Amino acid sequence: MSSGKTIAFFPEAAFGPALNCVGIAQELRKMGHNPVFICDKGFSGVFAEYGFEEYPVNMSGDMSDEDVAKYWDNFIAQHLPHFKYSPLKQVEAYVAPVWDAIVDSAICAEPDLQMQLAKIKPDLICVDNVILFPAIKKAGCPWVRIISCSENEVTDPMVPPHLSGCSQGDYEGYKAFEAEFERCVAASHNRFNAFLKQQGEAPYPMGEFFEVSPTMNFLLYPKPLAFKRETPLSEDQFTYLEGCVRDEGVYEVPSFPAEYQDKPLIYVAFGSLGDSDVELYQRMLAAFANMPYRFLMKVGEDLSPYNKPANVHLQGWYPQPAVVPHADLFIHHGGNNSFNEALYFGKPAIIMPYCWDGHDNATRIEDTGYGRKLPRYDWTEQQLAKAIDDCLTNQSIQAKLPPLKEHMQKAQGGEKAAQVINEILNR
Repeated sequence: MSSGKTIAFFPEAAFGPALNCVGIAQELRKMGHNPVFICDKGFSGVFAEYGFEEYPVNMSGDMSDEDVAKYWDNFIAQHLPHFKYSPLKQVEAYVAPVWDAIVDSAICAEPDLQMQLAKIKPDLICVDNVILFPAIKKAGCPWVRIISCSENEVTDPMVPPHLSGCSQGDYEGYKAFEAEFERCVAASHNRFNAFLKQQGEAPYPMGEFFEVSPTMNFLLYPKPLAFKRETPLSEDQFTYLEGCVRDEGVYEVPSFPAEYQDKPLIYVAFGSLGDSDVELYQRMLAAFANMPYRFLMKVGEDLSPYNKPANVHLQGWYPQPAVVPHADLFIHHGGNNSFNEALYFGKPAIIMPYCWDGHDNATRIEDTGYGRKLPRYDWTEQQLAKAIDDCLTNQSIQAKLPPLKEHMQKAQGGEKAAQVINEILNR
């Protein structure tokens, strides 16, 4: 073990990447290192709750915290109808505007990021994001890329394009999605390349916004579900973490009425973005009321729009890694934390995606036989009930999960990442 080193984590301003980084940082702290977090100012306090020092950066220009919150509330409200679109149709309607905002944030963050890195003087940087921040490469220390999104964020001709929701081998689908993606993000990409040139970095090929680290790249993805590749990923440069589950303590399942107390327990969570979809949640609750199961459902801070059936427990937020072990089934949106945590604890999943790599993970869970993909909106109560029953009783699904659970838990992703980082620091 090396003497304590300073490792700067810089996750995207989203809870999935942020909490994955917490899991790795917790393990590094146990080893005697000093993990710190660089974060968007809107995420200040998230990492301090876990006992980590924070260094905020401004990724929102002159907007106040209140203005930023309003901006994103309006952004989601504007795009909520687009979650009903296919992945291909979402490219112009939703994906391209998101990339435009991501480019804005990278340009805005650069001065603060350079300043904070000069202050921290890290021995190593871990960045979990979808776009390059030039300051990371200029910091004078090794940097590790953490890929929290689907494994297909690392491209290969045989692998479905990221965000496409294509099955492996659907090459016509690949071609159509890639052409539409490059058309729709061209303006944002050209603006980003101009910024890279200004910072002394080489431009990226059309459609690319990041690169793999020359030192190490962590894939949160479980290797047994990995895509077949024309060029296999080198073990010297890529490490599958098989999930990275943070410690959220112990969770006690609430009591339900006697007639439901021994029924299967189903956990339902669609991420913070999904909590804006009140109409969908109301529809799901009406369906759950007619089903012979217990439900734990995350709905966001405002519980007032919902009529809670007797067999449903509603909460604004759950300590997910502590909850999933109790569940018999996990219904989620396909975010990478939820995708990995269901499999890590040996639970079948129904993925109802609305955007981004949720489409990829939903297709992958169906294609590999570890759960079911269900349209987010175009479903009947009978179809939802059938998918739930299938996941709970299908012998093929149930037989595949325990070996995968054993494989992922044996890997101990957070500890594995910390050990690799420690080895890099000792070189």
